[in-house]
Amino acid sequence: MKKNKRYGSQYLVAAGISLLLLTAVFQLSARTLPGFGTWYAHHIYSWIVKSVGRLTGLLPFSVVEMGLYGLLCLLFLDVVRLSVAAIRAEHAKILTVTGRRWLLIVSALLFLYTVNCGINYYASSFSSYAGLEDGTYTVEELEALCSDLVELVNESAKTGRQSYREHRSAWRVEAVTAMQAAGEQFSCLAGFYPKPKEVLVSRILSVQQLCGVYSPFTVEANYNGDMPDYNVPHTLCHELSHLKGFMREDEANFIGYLACISSENEAFRYSGYLTGWVYAGNAMARVDRKRYIELTDQLCEGARQDLDENSDFWNRYESRVSEAATRMNDTYLKMNSQADGVKSYGRMVDLMLSYRRIQQRFLNENLINLD
Repeated sequence: MKKNKRYGSQYLVAAGISLLLLTAVFQLSARTLPGFGTWYAHHIYSWIVKSVGRLTGLLPFSVVEMGLYGLLCLLFLDVVRLSVAAIRAEHAKILTVTGRRWLLIVSALLFLYTVNCGINYYASSFSSYAGLEDGTYTVEELEALCSDLVELVNESAKTGRQSYREHRSAWRVEAVTAMQAAGEQFSCLAGFYPKPKEVLVSRILSVQQLCGVYSPFTVEANYNGDMPDYNVPHTLCHELSHLKGFMREDEANFIGYLACISSENEAFRYSGYLTGWVYAGNAMARVDRKRYIELTDQLCEGARQDLDENSDFWNRYESRVSEAATRMNDTYLKMNSQADGVKSYGRMVDLMLSYRRIQQRFLNENLINLD
């Protein structure tokens, strides 16, 4: 029996080392082989979403959240075992077995992260598929975008200011519908999506200043159910965009915006337009504070109230924990070749401006044809 246990323990080490080597090979390939990330996202990751994502999607709760609690319980039990073993002078043997088990667990998590997320950071960007232009935009274009968004926010607010608690189930379904509607416009977004899942203890995300999170370990889109209502639809679509292999946060924000404004649901359109205004408005404030204030004053009372409630909500969770979480997020993004770190979120405005420019060009061409 002891011999079998020894062999079993050795197998754990061998399996752990093998997973680490595979992880290193995949990471190196993604970072050094041109086109590997894009090929992987289309041919391998898409299959993973259709299989693993569909399987975990059958469960009504967040599988990764339950897994987290399970790992914490296992960690606690191992600490207790080591403490008891130390008293009995058996800690060396227990430490060896425990260390080998955690080597396999950590290796498996790193492997799952890489194959379900890490490689996708090196795939082609959404903007390259959508034909969105990289370039400079005038202050006049930014002002026009902000002005349009103010009108759209005010119009959609009439029927779009709805309670998430009253529409929880419907919004999860609509998020999938909205993403598929965006897929009709951009084929790279078409296909299967599992329904996003609310984190049971959403405070975990709130203290980290997070609206949602994509789980590469279970291929799930998870979101914070405690945040203000208008934030929810955009977050649902944002997290679902990661399941198409688009990992950049600025592009996920734009895809979420695009899906929301493509939706026939009033709450989703309101969420998309108001989120778009927040980003574009912040950019406007940096270049022309006076004009930004004028546009803000044109927002309807309901929209201003939602923005105030949103600020109050996140301000309640500002702490050293949230600051540490932000620094960790910044480091994580930079480790995955997003050189600007958390600043990359602001580039959503460039994508919105490019999208508006394309729409204006299309409209002008149609008008010329009609003439």
